Amino acid sequence: MLFVCTANQHRSRTAEDLYRRDPRYEVRSAGTDVDELEPDEQPVTQELVAWADVIFVMEQYHLNVLEERFPGVAEKIVVLEIPDYFYRGDPELTRLLKERVSPHVRHA
Repeated sequence: MLFVCTANQHRSRTAEDLYRRDPRYEVRSAGTDVDELEPDEQPVTQELVAWADVIFVMEQYHLNVLEERFPGVAEKIVVLEIPDYFYRGDPELTRLLKERVSPHVRHA
């Protein structure tokens, strides 16, 4: 699973933190508009897009950016509709992620 937000600081990182603890999933995160000077921010790359079975994006904007950069990728994208006002690890963000990702992943 690849989680994508804008800067790869809060939403996608929280999702990665949440799901990487589960041995059923391989999880990574990235951002569409990362700051090149921030070494902790991972930009979305062709390699990540090819690696991912499913790409969870936080907003429609992210789907649009990915489709423009990587034509044909929309078929494996799920838009979660999670707005950009949460900080990494926010309990409400975690709740929303679980609620909106759950229907799209396998369960034990």
